[in-house]
Amino acid sequence: MTPEAPRGDIRTEAAYDRRRLRQWLAGEARADGVARRDVLRLAAAAGLTPAAALGASPAAAAGPGIVKPLPDEWFTVRGTNAETKFEALADTGPLTPAARFFVRNHTSTPRLDARSWTLRIWGDGLEGGPREFTLADLERLPSVTRTAFVECAGNGRSLFGSQQGRPVPGTAWTLGAIGQARWRGARLADVLRRAGLARHAVDVMPRGLDDSYVTADGTDLGRVRRPLPVAKALDDVLLAYEMNGEPLPPDHGHPVRVLVPSWVGIASVKWVGDIEVSATPLYSPWNTDFYRLFGPGHPAEGSAPLTRQTLKSAFELPWNARLSADTRHRLTGRSWSGEATVARVDVSTDGGTTWHRARLHDVPRRGSWVRWSTPWRPRTPGPATLLARATDATGRTQPPTTAHNTQGYLFDAVVRHPVTVV
Repeated sequence: MTPEAPRGDIRTEAAYDRRRLRQWLAGEARADGVARRDVLRLAAAAGLTPAAALGASPAAAAGPGIVKPLPDEWFTVRGTNAETKFEALADTGPLTPAARFFVRNHTSTPRLDARSWTLRIWGDGLEGGPREFTLADLERLPSVTRTAFVECAGNGRSLFGSQQGRPVPGTAWTLGAIGQARWRGARLADVLRRAGLARHAVDVMPRGLDDSYVTADGTDLGRVRRPLPVAKALDDVLLAYEMNGEPLPPDHGHPVRVLVPSWVGIASVKWVGDIEVSATPLYSPWNTDFYRLFGPGHPAEGSAPLTRQTLKSAFELPWNARLSADTRHRLTGRSWSGEATVARVDVSTDGGTTWHRARLHDVPRRGSWVRWSTPWRPRTPGPATLLARATDATGRTQPPTTAHNTQGYLFDAVVRHPVTVV
């Protein structure tokens, strides 16, 4: 008998993760691959609380380790990562071509053979022993196709410094650490049930097949892995093997990746090789030390691990674009929310003094962005500031500023986009 999946709910998710954190601090959860003494040692060396010690993952100084070409007109290379320039999306439609999709790597892209790849499902949350699935096994299961964005939790991180005057460490993303694709794959729920999911299971933890991540001081944290509550795993999570109608490219998880719609990108583990199913809460650096909020206004031990993405808008224009005066321009952009559909977008062309509603070009759908446009005929040469402000179906509107956090996650403030009228 396997548990039924309730609909995802942010309050339930946050409560679950706070409970898991309390259980770890009380010694009731299991730290997979990282001894508690190592976490404490890192904390002592840095003069931080244990949870904050692993906060910023430094980018490798070497080359990016990315397989696909990274032309300058489409990408900004940031350490092991590649950020999409938002203006490169202007002619792409609602789906981001794989060639222009941002890349977030902790190490480098592995080259895996789909013919020999297997997915191992194991752990004390199963009835019976471990099970293995090949790609052919997954393809024989009922397939699901879902259009969804994937976005790094640190998207917009550089704006904490450039717009709010409080720089934070980590990859200095602007707004291009996001892409949207049509994903096809097997439901994780179907795979777990076939593997013998037990009623007492509480967590599932996918793990990637990329290289182990080693911190700046030489601590090996192992391969990227992050637990999901069973309820979420049984809800809308996919084991995706296609992207925009083609097999996954190497940089985006070939041959199979996890897709967790609307959640921070780290949950959508690429190159998945095994999934542990556990009867006790699981800990990894990627759900307790990374990807939580620290700093003023947050608990001393940090917030609950991040789950859903936040609300954002971006213009499909270069930063400091030059636009002709007394010419009618069509300003375009995109808005998205991890919590609900985007209901409206308002645009200001005078630095926020006045606002008018933009025209939406997509039917708003949960987990997807909407494209929008508005006309503008600037009259006076000189600098100008464009702003776009989204409101989602919950009634939430982008704020003028984002509450600070020391790792620079979930920037959701209205972005001040500079242009020059000539």
